[in-house]
Amino acid sequence: MTRRAYLYFTLTIILGAVLGGAGVYYFLWHSGRLQHPGGFNKAHAEAHLKKDLNLSDPQMQQLDQIFNESSKKMADLQKQLDPQFQAIHMETRARIRQILDPDQAKKFDEFVRQMDERRKRRGPPPGQ
Repeated sequence: MTRRAYLYFTLTIILGAVLGGAGVYYFLWHSGRLQHPGGFNKAHAEAHLKKDLNLSDPQMQQLDQIFNESSKKMADLQKQLDPQFQAIHMETRARIRQILDPDQAKKFDEFVRQMDERRKRRGPPPGQ
C-alpha cells in the first residue's frame, strides 16, 4: 500500500471514533444520563412527565409538591441510615487491615485517605 492509502485509512478510523464518541455523548446528554449521574433530576422528570402525560399547571404544582415531600423524606431517612453505613465502612476497613502486613496496611491507609478526600470534594449525594 502507498502512504496515501495508509493516511486515508488512519483518517477514516479517527473520524469514525470522533463521530461515534460525539453520537454517544449526544445520546447520553439528551437522555439525561450525563446531566446528573447517580442522582434524581427533578426538573428533567417533571418536564418529561408534563410532556408525556400532558399535565396541567395545577397538576404540575401538585407534582412538584410530591417530589419535594419525597425528597425531604428520603433525606431524613438517609440521615438516619448514615451512621449505620459508616459503622459498616469502619468495620470493613478494620477487617481488611487485619489481613494485611504492615507495608500493605500503610498503602491501604493512604488509599482510604485519598478515597475519603475524593468523596468530600464531591460533596453529599443529591437530595441531601
